[in-house]
Amino acid sequence: MTAGDIPLWTSLVGNFGFPIAITLYLFVRFEKKIERLETVIMQLSEVIKSINYKGKGE
Repeated sequence: MTAGDIPLWTSLVGNFGFPIAITLYLFVRFEKKIERLETVIMQLSEVIKSINYKGKGE
């Protein structure tokens, strides 16, 4: 690495470092919400199945 490469690296980090950091933060945050959503959907599926079975037995 030469002294001429330092402004290039500074520019790259300045231009892309913040968007990359925000993207990683949002991925982590959305992953937790998606896992919660998946759990709720599975619970809802079980409730719908139980309602359908009760309705067929009448």
